[in-house]
Amino acid sequence: MNGQIKTNEGSMEAETPNLVSAGGVVYRLEDQSIEIVLCGLIKPKRWSLPKGTPNEGETIIQTAIREAQEETGLMVEAEESIGSINYWFTSKDTRSHINKTVHFYLMNTTGGSTDDHDFEFDLVEWFNVETAMQQLTFQNEVRILQQAVNILGQRSKRE
Repeated sequence: MNGQIKTNEGSMEAETPNLVSAGGVVYRLEDQSIEIVLCGLIKPKRWSLPKGTPNEGETIIQTAIREAQEETGLMVEAEESIGSINYWFTSKDTRSHINKTVHFYLMNTTGGSTDDHDFEFDLVEWFNVETAMQQLTFQNEVRILQQAVNILGQRSKRE
């Protein structure tokens, strides 16, 4: 669904690109506590959840799994959707305003090693939930992480 923006000239209208990405909250249970994997950059300092854009013909869930595996080095499986975030940014190339929606899934690990993460990030590390929430750079990702923790908490009450 494309929106339109009006330029200063008033009569010109430009298409506002809408992009979609997908990723995950990758977790493991360690000594009966939850740990979350985050992807980090040293400069600029930034910690985020693994996510990225679809390849041609890929579904959103396939994108989420592939991106989480590439960016963390871990083998993962998606358990359930935990929601999406939506934000606007300005393209560095075209200076146009872009609307982006990122869909997130709760994911557990089935193998692999964070040592095998791809080149996009300098660091991939496990954190306890409190530290992960403090480390995340973007507040909308903190909210996604909180939703994931709520789901996991509800599960443990049922077991």
